[in-house]
Amino acid sequence: MQLQSKLPSVGTTIFTVMSALATEYKAVNLGQGFPDFPMSEELRGLVTEAMKNNFNQYPPMPGWMPLREAIAEKAAFLYQAKINPDTDITITPGGTYAIYSAFTTILQPGDEVIVFEPAYDSYIPNIEINGAKAITINLVYPDYHIDWLAVQQAVTPKTKAIIINSPHNPTGTVIGEEDINQLRKIVAGTNIFIISDEVYEHLIFDNIRHQSILRYPDLLERSFVCFSFGKTYSCTGWKLGYCIAPAALTKEFRKVHQFNCFSCHTPTQVGLSVFLKNKEAYLSLADFIQEKRDYFKQLMQQTRFSLQDSFGSYFICGTYERISDEGDKDFAIRLTKEAGVATIPVSAFYQRGKDDHVLRFCFSKKKETLEAAVEKLSKF
Repeated sequence: MQLQSKLPSVGTTIFTVMSALATEYKAVNLGQGFPDFPMSEELRGLVTEAMKNNFNQYPPMPGWMPLREAIAEKAAFLYQAKINPDTDITITPGGTYAIYSAFTTILQPGDEVIVFEPAYDSYIPNIEINGAKAITINLVYPDYHIDWLAVQQAVTPKTKAIIINSPHNPTGTVIGEEDINQLRKIVAGTNIFIISDEVYEHLIFDNIRHQSILRYPDLLERSFVCFSFGKTYSCTGWKLGYCIAPAALTKEFRKVHQFNCFSCHTPTQVGLSVFLKNKEAYLSLADFIQEKRDYFKQLMQQTRFSLQDSFGSYFICGTYERISDEGDKDFAIRLTKEAGVATIPVSAFYQRGKDDHVLRFCFSKKKETLEAAVEKLSKF
């Protein structure tokens, strides 16, 4: 039997490689982006209660209606967005799935999608598996801002979409109002869609306002906006998220969704529909995670790493020029084996492996985990 791969250039991801190394060498894992502290006991209880109350069968294909209603209320509260819970919201098994389904909804062979690199690693395979082409534009190092002139020059008659991500994985940068203005100018009068990856919407620091696409009706009308409950409530293993899009786009999105996943875990949706009413649970998240960022930055002053700014997400990037001139992948592997700390080389987030000698650290960890990691790094 011979199989022609739809993703011939894709192998084992760096996240799998580094996590396996972390396990093998019993290293502190600051690579993969997940918390190691407990999630909300109240939310766990609500989901358990839902199971006990026999909410264990299929929910409606678009999602449990009380949950969609709670999401619509949240969008109105945070972003003054008028979202119809019946026609504009689809519950998905995670934010990555929502992004994949959005690409599959709109892309035809030969289409082009503008992608900013470094980029979350699912974007380009999602595009290519649909027969389309990723047009990559490098964020400008070292502050990783968007070069909007380069975006304008990259637009062609084949451009079907632009994907944006704020707060950004892996760099921790965020989109500002001027970025929104530039995006608006580029897509005005075109048929270009926007896919907005906002899974870290509540992990944004220093009192910066999240520039959600939901704030901008003229952009929302052409957008699929993707979110994650796992990132918001520190339960990444639950793999639950949602996509908000105008009714006409959602109708097509659900055609893809219904023949792939169809529906998502019912008890979790029922529990979240209640818990989402607790605004403080998501409003307090930024301060909670920022405290961890600040503590990690303080600890890392003991080391020879130089950390860059992070304004959101679970992540902060750092350079190691005072330690080595090795490539970032080689250095990350050696750091895991010899220092006992796993990170992710940022070159892995570029299609062609652009290497600025930068590592990504996940600081969404217990205080003790961060201290143990920095103790090891300070000796390296």
